[in-house]
Amino acid sequence: MFRYLTRRVVSWLVIIVVSTNITYFLAWNFMDPRSNYVGRRPPLSPDQITALLEPRNLSDSVPLLERWWTWLTGVLLRWDWGVSPTGGSVNGQMAYRMWISAEFVTGATVITTVAGIALGVYTANRQYKVADRIGHFTSTITMNIPPVVAALGFVLIAIWLNDVVGTRIFYVTGPTGVGLDHWWEVVLDTLHRLILPTLAMSLVGYATTHFLQRALLLDNINADYVRTARAKGLTKRTAIRRHALRTSLIPIATQIAFTIPTVFLGAVLSEAIFAWHGLGEYLVQTIGSSDVHGTVAIAAFGAFLTAIGALLADIAVVALDPRVRVN
Repeated sequence: MFRYLTRRVVSWLVIIVVSTNITYFLAWNFMDPRSNYVGRRPPLSPDQITALLEPRNLSDSVPLLERWWTWLTGVLLRWDWGVSPTGGSVNGQMAYRMWISAEFVTGATVITTVAGIALGVYTANRQYKVADRIGHFTSTITMNIPPVVAALGFVLIAIWLNDVVGTRIFYVTGPTGVGLDHWWEVVLDTLHRLILPTLAMSLVGYATTHFLQRALLLDNINADYVRTARAKGLTKRTAIRRHALRTSLIPIATQIAFTIPTVFLGAVLSEAIFAWHGLGEYLVQTIGSSDVHGTVAIAAFGAFLTAIGALLADIAVVALDPRVRVN
C-alpha cells in the first residue's frame, strides 16, 4: 500500500506541476494586468504603468519566457507566488482565505455526507413505503432549491427571529474576532457564525448523496452475493450492513473525494451572502482584475485538492472493497 501511494503521490506531483505551468501561460494569453490602471484619474501613461508592473513581474514589455522563469524560480526557491497588479501578496491572500473557506464548508460537507448516506440507507431499506416516499419528496424539493435562494431565505428567517426574540440568536455575517481576547472566545464566535451558512448549504447539498446512495444500495441488495449471504442464514439487515452497504459506498466515497476542489472554490455566492471572504470570492476577484499570479495560485491549489481527493478515493476503495489489492 505504501509503495502504491508513493507512486500515486509522485504522479500527481508531476500533474500538478505541469497543469500549473500550463495555467500560467494560458492566464497570460487571456489576462491583461494593465487593465487595472485604465481609466484612472489622473490617467497614467503607458511608461508609468510599465514602471509599476515591471517590479511585480507583470509587464508585457518583458518576454513571456523571462516572466515565467522569474515566477517559477520564486515559487521553487522561496515559495513566493508573486503579487497582484496592485501590489498585494498572493501568499498572504491564499494563506488567509484557504482557512476561511475550510471553516466555511467543512461542517456543511460533513453534515451533507452523513445525512445523505444515512437517509439513502434508511429509505432503501423501506422502498416504496411511507418513509421512502416522504424522503424522496423532500429531497426532490431541496435539491431543486438554488443555493443562493436557500442562503437568502435563511438570512431573512434569521433576521426575523432575531427581531422577534429581541436578541441576536443567529449571525448573518462572517467571522470577526474583533474585541475577543481569548482563543476559545474566537472559536465559539466562529462556530456561532457558522450555524446559518452550514444549515443553508446542508439543506441543498444532502439530496444528491441521498438519491445516489439509495439507488446504489437498492442495486446491491438484489445482487447474487447478498442473496447468497441471506441464504446462509443472515438477516436482511445484517446482509445489507456487511455486504451491500460496503459495495454501495465505493462510488459515494469516490464522488465525495473528487468534490473537494468544488467545495472549497465553488461556494462563491454563499460566501458573498454570508460575508465569508474565502477562496471562492478571491477566485472571482483575481479573474476580474486580471491577476495572473493569483489565478495561477488558485489553480495550483485546486489541482492539489484534486490530488488529495484522488488519493482519498484510492484509500477508500481499498478499505471498502476486499477484492482490491495494491502493491
